Amino acid sequence: MRVEVAARTALRFEDGTPVRAASGVVEYDTGWLVVQDDATHACLLTTPTAAGTPLRLLPPVDGHDSFDEAAGTKHLKPDLEAACAVGPGALILGSGSTPARMRGVLLARPEAEPLTADLSGLYARIGAALAVDPEQLNLEGACRVGTALRWFHRGRPAAGLPSAAIDVPLAALLAAVHGDLDPTAVPLSVPQLLDLGDGLAVTDAVTLDAHTVLVSAALEDSPDAYDDGAVLASALAILVDGRLTDRVLLPELDGRVAKVEGLAVRSTDSTDPTGVRLLATVDADDVDLPSWALDLRLRL
Repeated sequence: MRVEVAARTALRFEDGTPVRAASGVVEYDTGWLVVQDDATHACLLTTPTAAGTPLRLLPPVDGHDSFDEAAGTKHLKPDLEAACAVGPGALILGSGSTPARMRGVLLARPEAEPLTADLSGLYARIGAALAVDPEQLNLEGACRVGTALRWFHRGRPAAGLPSAAIDVPLAALLAAVHGDLDPTAVPLSVPQLLDLGDGLAVTDAVTLDAHTVLVSAALEDSPDAYDDGAVLASALAILVDGRLTDRVLLPELDGRVAKVEGLAVRSTDSTDPTGVRLLATVDADDVDLPSWALDLRLRL
């Protein structure tokens, strides 16, 4: 597998403010929806190179719409990390580890108001299934595999807490978001532990075909699921039926590791099925720096 950064764009809103902490990206309406993990609103792009417009996902939390450690509001942030296309809309999910991070947001269709749900009961069951303490839960990526949503726990492999994947029936999860099913009643598969090597942990995922999932991964020197740390490496990896078959390190940008946290397929090469074009978002873990959108060309 080979990867090339064909182009990159600093993500900004139309008023010039940076898109912060781009933790997920999903095709939405006629463009792309970029999720910020430290804000209540996302960025709606008509193209990956154009300035975006804000789209509210959650109401303000204690009067705040953005959150950071310096302002003393990090504990309030929703930490929306996983974004997955659902019909004409999108499902966006928090990472866990605090009650504020255990919510789901459903954009059923572009003209609809966001529907939010407290899924703490489901998160608690996932933590128990993974044998992970609640404060260490860190669900950072998701993709559709058949009729299920495959949800990826990042973990901290370097500290002995491996990445893992768990399947959730999408219909049941959506019923829980709509309030038609108790979140504690959503079925779960047996978790599958993942070893990407060299301490790399899953940060997002996208489906390539019925058996193949592409994941982004990072090696981060972080003490827990709550605090950020120095990112030492970033990679893409291929999982076929959950088994690692290939991996490639991502090139640095301006001498810094590109911590890819969002992945979406832009197109495949009709003349060459091994060619995939991706839209990736990079979280700089710095509220003053705009996130990057990367045009990645992948050769499988």
